[in-house]
Amino acid sequence: MIKKICKGLVIALASMMLVLPTFVSSVNAANTDESSSANSSSSTTSSVTGQDDSLTKIKQKGQIVLGTSPDYPPYEFMSKGKVVGMDIEIARKIAKDMGVKLVVKKMSFDSLLVALQSGKVDMVISGVNPTAKRAKSVDFSKAYYKAGQYILVNKADKGVYKDRTSFSGKTLGAQTGSLPFNLAKQQVKNAKVKGIETVSDLVIALKTHKVDGVVLDQPTAEAYAKNDSSIVAKNGHFKLGSSETSDVVALAKGSTALKTQVNKSIDTIKSQNLVEKQYLKKAGSYMTVNTANTSMWHYWKYFALGVEYTIGISAVSVVAGFVLGILLAFMRLAKLKPLRWLATAYVEFVRGTPLMVQILFVYFGLGVIVNIPALISGIIAVSLNSGAYVCEVIRGGIISVSTGQKEAARSLGMNAHDTMYSVVLPQAIRNIWPALGNEFVSLIKETSIVSIIGVSDMIYQLKIVQADTYRGVIPIIITMVLYFILTFVISKILRHYEIKMNKKVDTIV
Repeated sequence: MIKKICKGLVIALASMMLVLPTFVSSVNAANTDESSSANSSSSTTSSVTGQDDSLTKIKQKGQIVLGTSPDYPPYEFMSKGKVVGMDIEIARKIAKDMGVKLVVKKMSFDSLLVALQSGKVDMVISGVNPTAKRAKSVDFSKAYYKAGQYILVNKADKGVYKDRTSFSGKTLGAQTGSLPFNLAKQQVKNAKVKGIETVSDLVIALKTHKVDGVVLDQPTAEAYAKNDSSIVAKNGHFKLGSSETSDVVALAKGSTALKTQVNKSIDTIKSQNLVEKQYLKKAGSYMTVNTANTSMWHYWKYFALGVEYTIGISAVSVVAGFVLGILLAFMRLAKLKPLRWLATAYVEFVRGTPLMVQILFVYFGLGVIVNIPALISGIIAVSLNSGAYVCEVIRGGIISVSTGQKEAARSLGMNAHDTMYSVVLPQAIRNIWPALGNEFVSLIKETSIVSIIGVSDMIYQLKIVQADTYRGVIPIIITMVLYFILTFVISKILRHYEIKMNKKVDTIV
């Protein structure tokens, strides 16, 4: 049996080596931002050199990589699978004036400035306000738009809440790491402020009465209210300084040449009033298209793509994690103390830190040294995490085989290698098969975390559909069902092989 398992593992590894390049290339073709992100890392390193060549490097590459969080209409949002909005039009203008191609890289709002600092993107345009705290780590362009802060409330509460002063002792929601979040904390007395990652999730929280109001920029609040009759936008009457009403382009610290060029484009945009005359109107037309057909059948390709990503990431991570787990298990059982210490330290560290943090470290932390695309970063992090857990499962299985079995094999003249290969491992694998299967099933669900770095798995596609349709609950239900189908099928397959292994043992006995 162990020979068949090893043979199957070799075949699986070979298959993955063939499939992975194809999978990655198809992913990159579907997501233009991923295909070119590897070229953006050098643009933020100029601040540590004496000469600023930030603009020169971008022109040499022939492209500028934009980081944005497309869930903030009319600034940036999804429409028919593409990132559109006022900010995107501004980015196109900047790229056109430079004579380069614009590449859009999507990620969560609270990851944008980290991506800028680590060189994953060249600029960030995502309704960013130039706060003093942010100015310590990044540079800002001139303001390209000014707007106040509004509060979304349920239509039934329209008469209850007048402005920010009405929310004393209430719960307000705001996007994590945003200016609205800070304003709600500072200017709404005794209010509980709940930070949520995406605006679409904030609106869901409002509709389900998890929060009493949602603080947003005026254009965004009005856009949501216009496209959803169950909510209304109220002027928050926040006390705002000049910087708190300004939207700017964020750039890497010290990229003076790039900043100068961006400011030239912004001067042109403002002198010609392009935001009001063209960009906001174009964003409004996209929002009208989004609300024309919100049937989930219309978005089946998004969910299908999410399933494809999830299966691909899980398949590669399962094989890589299994191989790593076997290696670590043997290291922990080795006679050499350094090997045991090294494996133990790895397992304890990985199991003692959240998978989300590990994914962020591989993508952003290691990204300072070597630029790893988001998809590969996700696979590496999930595989390394899985290997630590698989190690303990396999080690436990080996230990569970009685000493008498090993002694009997040795008394028959078998050496240590043959005893492990022919006697211990077959019994260990049969004993741990249910636990191993459970780890593989859990892995499918754990891959959902890779969406935080912009990998288009099911959770990522879920957020796109939510932002596209302004519908919150139905996409969640569909995603839940898809995850259940995947895990249920895998569980049944694993159970089938477990029964076959038990039948073989019963036949031998």
